[in-house]
This record gives sequence, C-alpha cells and structure tokens, in this order.
Amino acid sequence: MIHRCRSALYSVVLGSALCLSGPIMAQNTQAQPDNTKVNKKDRKTTEPTADQAKNSKSDVDLMANIRRSIVKDKSLSTYAHNVKVVSEHGKVTLKGPVRSEDEKRTVEEYAKKVAGDGNVTSELTVKADSK
Repeated sequence: MIHRCRSALYSVVLGSALCLSGPIMAQNTQAQPDNTKVNKKDRKTTEPTADQAKNSKSDVDLMANIRRSIVKDKSLSTYAHNVKVVSEHGKVTLKGPVRSEDEKRTVEEYAKKVAGDGNVTSELTVKADSK
C-alpha cells in the first residue's frame, strides 16, 4: 500500500514538474542569429572579407579596435556584435545584419570614431525580429 502511494506521489510530482517546465523552456527558444544568406554572398571573390584582407598591422589593429568598441557595448544585439569588420588600406567595410536602424547607426559611429568619417563603408542591413 505504501509503495503504491509513493509511486502515485512520484507520478504527480514528476507530472507537475514537466507541466511547469514547458512554459519556461518555451521562453528560452529564441531564434539564434542566422547569417547564412549573407555569408553565401561573401564567398564571392569580389566581396572583401576579413580573411582575404592583406592583414597589414595597421589594418589588423583597426579591425580589432572597432570590434572591441562594438562588443563592449552590451546594449547591442548579438547580430550587431557579430557584424563583419573588414579593413584594407585603412578603409573599413561593415557587413551583416543588425536589429534596428539605431543599432546600425551605433555600429557605424563606432567604426567612424576609430577609422575616421570618410573611411567607413556600411553594408549593414536591418533584420526584422522574427518572433
């Protein structure tokens, strides 16, 4: 008798735990950033990418300083933190999606502060929320 009551109690507790964890787990299923389409475009040999850059010390430092500024800003989305920063001969190209026009402007401003106003080309796109 005690064994049956204990089994029934375990079943109720386990069932309750599963019911309660469903909504919690559903909240954590936010779509992860996906740049697959953008990355396909960047595979073209005519598109500048960081791995194709000549990697002069000044360009590497420029890209690192811009990246550091962007990542340091915790108000930016994961998309913004992952934009591509490519520098060649002191000219910077920004590529990839961001979440909003404000975020786009913020990333561009970080790049301009480091590289100079006339040295930044933005190819950033605003990706709408896919909720």
